[in-house]
Amino acid sequence: MTKVYILHENDEWTKPLMAALEELNVPHEGWHLDEGIVPLDETPPEGIFYNRMSASSHSRGHRYAPELTDALINWLESHGRKVFNNLRALQLEVSKVAQYEALKKFDILVPRTTAAVGNKSLMKAAENFSTPFITKHNRAGKGLGVHRFDHIDALKSAVKTNDIEASVDGIMLLQQYIDAPDSTITRCEFVGGKFLYAVKVDTSEGFELCPAEACEIGDQFCPTDGSDRSEVKNETRPKFEIIDNFSSPLIEKYEKFLAANGITFAGIEQITDSQGRTYTYDVNTNTNYNPQAEDAAGIHGMKEVAKFLKRQLETSLV
Repeated sequence: MTKVYILHENDEWTKPLMAALEELNVPHEGWHLDEGIVPLDETPPEGIFYNRMSASSHSRGHRYAPELTDALINWLESHGRKVFNNLRALQLEVSKVAQYEALKKFDILVPRTTAAVGNKSLMKAAENFSTPFITKHNRAGKGLGVHRFDHIDALKSAVKTNDIEASVDGIMLLQQYIDAPDSTITRCEFVGGKFLYAVKVDTSEGFELCPAEACEIGDQFCPTDGSDRSEVKNETRPKFEIIDNFSSPLIEKYEKFLAANGITFAGIEQITDSQGRTYTYDVNTNTNYNPQAEDAAGIHGMKEVAKFLKRQLETSLV
């Protein structure tokens, strides 16, 4: 039976999509890729495939899930199967270095960033870096490795005491710290490669730079279920809020970037400093949506994803 196959490693993140597909009577099947087999001498099943692999899979005990997904997509694409968020999209998901270099090709401003392997290299790079700066992991998600430093001596002390956790791929990033005056970032959501909506994320509760990543630090806020478990709360505005009639010259650039890199579904995160400069610092090809913000705005990302997949499946049957 021809169906939609969802490639993933997190059942909780996939449940909303499964429910939306069920509602639309779309035949589907989830492939949980924490471990498994890729039968290279066999032919893949008929259908379309949606890659939702996450760069943070190792934080859930699924260290080699991206590598397995890489092998799987190679197999699928070699047999002509349509994969949404294809092999190139997966490459960008697991490497912020690759993201930044790809974004630059479309004249999209990114924060100044240096990649380093090894603590000595990290500290040497920091000697030529303006403060404040942050560290972050190249393969990240969930705010992994994000720390702010106001002086290089603070970084040296953190390295000496092993307070900076190593990146799973060995590559640590030094990045320009962007100070947003209103303590918010904006995440632009795309479905089918086209802009869907933008959501404002409140980062006032002590988070450094990353929006959807930072809001998961310490499990204080889960964007997928809307539950706030932090002790300190900002009562003046919601954590996530969809922006009415959002407009930006970056949208057209983002759409061209997505099309050129095989990305069908994504959340792209940006931050604006006190001088009005907007920096793009993260591309999430395994995007999730906040249900409370969506209910308030009357728009639902996963339902739009399901509708897109339904249309694509029907087209493949013609």
